[in-house]
Amino acid sequence: MDKGEGWGRDQGREVYQRMLRFVEDSPGVLIFKVSMKGVNRLDISFSSETIVELARRFRTRKGFCLVDLSDQDLIENLGAAAEKKEQPMLVWHDRSANLIGAVPSEGTREAFSFAMGRPECRASEFAQSRGISINNASMKFKQLWEQGFLLRREAVAESGGVEFVYQRIG
Repeated sequence: MDKGEGWGRDQGREVYQRMLRFVEDSPGVLIFKVSMKGVNRLDISFSSETIVELARRFRTRKGFCLVDLSDQDLIENLGAAAEKKEQPMLVWHDRSANLIGAVPSEGTREAFSFAMGRPECRASEFAQSRGISINNASMKFKQLWEQGFLLRREAVAESGGVEFVYQRIG
């Protein structure tokens, strides 16, 4: 992107290819924090073709979040692009994040808030804190993972079996 401006689908597709190469050349990186420092203008089309498309493409495998972003016009355009593609995106400001784009369903909102309050969590922790079944909690977290709100990895449970550890993106 030249001169801090991203405009239109054509330019977006060019920048997407460069970003995609970078991501593919970084197989060990799970979360990409995309700095918006120096970006002055982005339209919805450009946003849709670049960072939002990367996040959608790698959903469940890698996470993408935005940092160094306070301009409300940029946030609006990125949010509109993310909403159109039904992709959640987190905008981080120091240790707190704002969600733009897709939003969790009413049934998963509380689980998402729980996950955002810590670097990682297990469904069993959420179930215990809310007095619900582990199966119910697991389904909520699985939906959040499938929809791109969280990442997950396998871990050994206290019982010796396999359980998923869910991680916020950022």
